[in-house]
Formats: sequence, structure tokens, C-alpha cells
Amino acid sequence: MNTQLFLQFNTIFISILIEALPFILLAVIISALIQLWVTDEMLAKLIPKNRFLSVLTATSLGAVFPACECGIIPVTQRLMAKGVPLHAAVAFMLTGPVINPVVLFSTYVAFGNSWKMVFLRGGLSFAVALVVGLILSYQFKGVSQLKHTLQSRKMPENSTTKNKVLGTVKHMIDEFFSVGKYLVAGALIAALMQTYLKTSVFTSIGNGDASASLVMMALAFILSLCSSADAFVAASFRSTFSTGALIAFLVFGAKFDIKNTMMMLGVFKTKFVFYLFIYTAALVFIGSMIITFLQL
Repeated sequence: MNTQLFLQFNTIFISILIEALPFILLAVIISALIQLWVTDEMLAKLIPKNRFLSVLTATSLGAVFPACECGIIPVTQRLMAKGVPLHAAVAFMLTGPVINPVVLFSTYVAFGNSWKMVFLRGGLSFAVALVVGLILSYQFKGVSQLKHTLQSRKMPENSTTKNKVLGTVKHMIDEFFSVGKYLVAGALIAALMQTYLKTSVFTSIGNGDASASLVMMALAFILSLCSSADAFVAASFRSTFSTGALIAFLVFGAKFDIKNTMMMLGVFKTKFVFYLFIYTAALVFIGSMIITFLQL
């Protein structure tokens, strides 16, 4: 690796870490608070028993969490430890990085105050998460897909405020180092691929409608951009790709990229991550094709 390529790699690697770390920190704080302060009974009342309603509720809850695609994973893992069903937790995980005010506002600004792009991105993200959640509710019913089962522990009723705060901080530190190593590994791989695989290679093969969507999905996976900033990159491709392809980039990249896939593989079983990837990719592609066909 020559000096110029090394500097490029180093810049990309550090920028990915700096971009993701604040959201990871926010996620582990939320995760620790859920672990120590939210009871199983609270979540049981919040998440309906009905399969469809539980997925619908969890998908909607994702809208209020301003977390990136990797930051949402520790929260999802903790919710499952608290008894939230797999299909509902994953639906929440797939919408949180997209359908929240921060991401939708950045999309609105990036595309010149375009509500169309906001609704298309939010709508397809919601639909994909809902359908994937329902599929998983039948395929993995009652079977844990976590690699390591987390214990849901409640603080003793006689615990002092000091002990509760110390317990929360301890969980934050443990969670941060647990997910941090996967973030670093994912950022490393993403930086290497961005250094050696040029964007021009992808744009040159994305001529047809189908190939354009597939190319933009692959590009989103490799670039591993934070969902709160990816709209500005997507907007730079407006003269090259159709609206459907741009939406494919915005929706798929916020659900799957190199860094958050590495983190998923550290939390969930490999077979489950594979199915989740296939279902998400297929539905995003189909959705982008419908947008292209309807010329939205």
C-alpha cells in the first residue's frame, strides 16, 4: 500500500469511526437504561401478543429512536433479553435507523426540500421492516437466534440510587466494549474496500433499471455511511441513477452495511443474519423496481 492509498484508507477508517461512535455511545446508554430501569412487565404491556400487532407496534417504535444502523443493535439485543419477541425486535431494528426525525430531515434537506424522497424512503423502510418481521415470526417462532443469551436483571427494590447509577454505568461500559470491537472490524473492512474499489466501477455497470438498483445497494453496503448522512451522498447520484435506485441505496444501506453486519454476526446466529440479509435485500430491490416502474 503506497503512502497516498494509506492516507486515503486512514482517513476513511477514522471518519467512519468518528461518524458512528456518538450513536454507539447513545445506544449503549439507552441499552443500559433499559436493562436496569425498564421492567419486563412494562414491555409486556407495550408489545401486543398478536403477531401482526407486535410487529406493527415495534416497527412504529423505531421512529422515535434517533440511532444509526449499528447503534440500534445493542438496544435490540437488550430488548430481546427483556422478552420482546425476535420478530418484533428485528422490525424495530430495521426501522430505527431510517424512520426517525433526524434521518428524515437530513433526507429532506439533501434532496432540495423534497418531501417525495422522504415519503418514499420512509414508506419503503416501514414496509420492508413490517414484511420481514412477519416472515421471521413464522420461520423462527420460539427459537432464540442470539449467540449469547443475555440475562435480564432487575435492581433489588432496596437498592440505593447510587447503586443503580453505578450499575447503569457498568452496563454501559460492558456494552460499549462488547459492540465496539465489531464496529472497528467493520470500519476497517469498509475502509479497505472503499480504498480499492472505486465508485466509478459501480456506476459503469448500473445501466439498466434492475442493475442500477443492485449497484446502488452494493455501493450502500460498501460505503457503510451513517444513515443520518447518507442522503447527501445519494443526492450526488441524482444525474446518474433513477429515483428507484437512489431509494434502494437509502433504504438498504441503513439496514445493512459492512460495519453493522459485523456487529449483527457478533450478536445473532450466522444463519439468521443470512436470512435477514436475503429477505431485506429482496424486498428493497422489489420496492425500488416498483418505484421505477411507476416513475415516482
